[in-house]
Amino acid sequence: MENTKEMRSWLDDMGLDHPLVIAGPCSAETEAQVMRIANELKDTDVNYYRAGIWKPRTRPGNFEGVGALGLKWLQKVKEETGLKTATEVANRAHVELALEHDIDLLWIGARSTVSPFIVQEIADALEGTDKVVLIKNPVNPDLSLWLGAVERLHTANIKKLGVIHRGFSSYEKTKYRNIPEWQLAIDLQTRFPDLPIINDPSHITGKRDMIFDVSQTALDLNFDGLMIETHHDPDNAWSDAAQQVTPDRLVQIMTDLRIRKESDSEAEYNSKLSNLRAQIDILDHQLIDTLGKRMKVSDGIGQLKKQKNVAVLQSNRWNQILGAMILEGETKGLSEEFVLKMFKAIHQESINHQEKIIKA
Repeated sequence: MENTKEMRSWLDDMGLDHPLVIAGPCSAETEAQVMRIANELKDTDVNYYRAGIWKPRTRPGNFEGVGALGLKWLQKVKEETGLKTATEVANRAHVELALEHDIDLLWIGARSTVSPFIVQEIADALEGTDKVVLIKNPVNPDLSLWLGAVERLHTANIKKLGVIHRGFSSYEKTKYRNIPEWQLAIDLQTRFPDLPIINDPSHITGKRDMIFDVSQTALDLNFDGLMIETHHDPDNAWSDAAQQVTPDRLVQIMTDLRIRKESDSEAEYNSKLSNLRAQIDILDHQLIDTLGKRMKVSDGIGQLKKQKNVAVLQSNRWNQILGAMILEGETKGLSEEFVLKMFKAIHQESINHQEKIIKA
């Protein structure tokens, strides 16, 4: 993609002294609900009021949105509060209705981003629009697919573009609803530093009490803004109740977040240092996660050795691993001494796991 600097002009032109904030309910439920939340958000840092009108659900039978009727409620939000409006679109008909109702920001959801056919249909319907269009990452961690969607919209002469990082699905059970895979978002920023990137901590966490920490990590990694689902009565929301916060809690989150400003050389240093430290924190968590998985495999080996009455220590196998890791470590700039110490510690932990199983 060329001329990517123009993509963030819409954001720069807003002249914000805080991260961009997109907030509002997961789903528009009733006109009264939409208006109540909007009025509670109108004098806050919120820049765009979001509400899901069409809700793609994993299985049929769940609440799938009020449809086009909700667009009239968003029009009323803009008229009465002055807040700009935002909603998700998943096909040409959605786009045409959203444009007809003068929605200011449209986003393409994770389920839509996975399909080049859907993205192209939306791009064709939006060609030349001056609306802001954001693309959520695809369900799976596929950077090429994500960027491919951005390219299709850019090719359709859509200038005001950005992406939303909402995490990635996984069969593994983790503390997240959708695993952040921060490194993938970092890679995207590295390749296209002028492409605005918004974090969606609501869908990453699936739990309102984790939203602050994920939001802070995103800001430490120089994300441009946050999309946080907000409801006046989250526990009774018609969709995604567990991950929505109240307007008061949203205000408190925005107050408590540490936001860096690059106004002088010292601020620039602190900004870069915070960014690098945030990357290290992410990698450290990944290391612990990987080591935990390795020990689960060791447990399986221990069970197998117990069944066959085989000794825990296999010297030949250990020497082969150690030699291979020393050589690979050299290619990564790691000293032999460091690799030896690290893998001896890992090996000892593995032996401890297996011995515990055999003695049980």
